[in-house]
Amino acid sequence: MTTPEQNKELVRRFYAAIERKEFDALHAMCHDEFVFYNQLDTPHPGVAGLIEAEKKNFDAFESFRFPIETLVAEGDKVAAYMLFEGRNQVGPCVGAAAKGNDCRFSLFMLLTIKDGKIVEKRAHFDTGDIYRQLTA
Repeated sequence: MTTPEQNKELVRRFYAAIERKEFDALHAMCHDEFVFYNQLDTPHPGVAGLIEAEKKNFDAFESFRFPIETLVAEGDKVAAYMLFEGRNQVGPCVGAAAKGNDCRFSLFMLLTIKDGKIVEKRAHFDTGDIYRQLTA
């Protein structure tokens, strides 16, 4: 069993890989049973499901960052409060056509670790806030 500190380090590496768009690296960090829940109960099974669900949003910006503000770990859970900072929207995102806008919003993620790998990721954020920023 991994320690809470090891779990937090795994989550840091996971989001660093996403920020670098190194999506292939996620396979080594995610369990074979990995499921991503994008808002409540919309499951996207496997790393491929995560990439399919998220990559179009990341590709919607010329560049983006994922600064982690706070990580809290207990047992097999890691809670991450983080930001998304997208620069120069170049593609559609949450139904908003590209207008070159920047976007900054907060996210709460709850990740579960199993056998030293991420087995579940649950995301919570305000799509209305994102849409308002991109259509302003």
